[in-house]
Amino acid sequence: QVQLVESGGGLVQPGGSLRLSCAASRSIFSINMGWYRQAPGEERELVAEISSNGNRNYADSVKGRFTISRDNVKNLVYLQMNSLKPEDTAVYYCRAFNYWGQGTQVTVSS
Repeated sequence: QVQLVESGGGLVQPGGSLRLSCAASRSIFSINMGWYRQAPGEERELVAEISSNGNRNYADSVKGRFTISRDNVKNLVYLQMNSLKPEDTAVYYCRAFNYWGQGTQVTVSS
């Protein structure tokens, strides 16, 4: 079992940046980690994932703008989001196995 706590969301203008953090309650050294998002009325979708050995995968909609990274010493996973667009507005969730955090709201609006 693992508890996940996301932070770093907020309101940002189009073109701005945010960095989300996901803190895990146990070692994530051998765990594939992912960031997902869910907009109102939409299904939850994969944004980015990083394997235990550092391989990354991104949704086409965020390639070149978002970067996922991990710190296995601090048990943290990050999502650096640049050049944000209004369509990035959603609740962002961290996932490990079938465990989810509570989510953090990201709103991109002028």
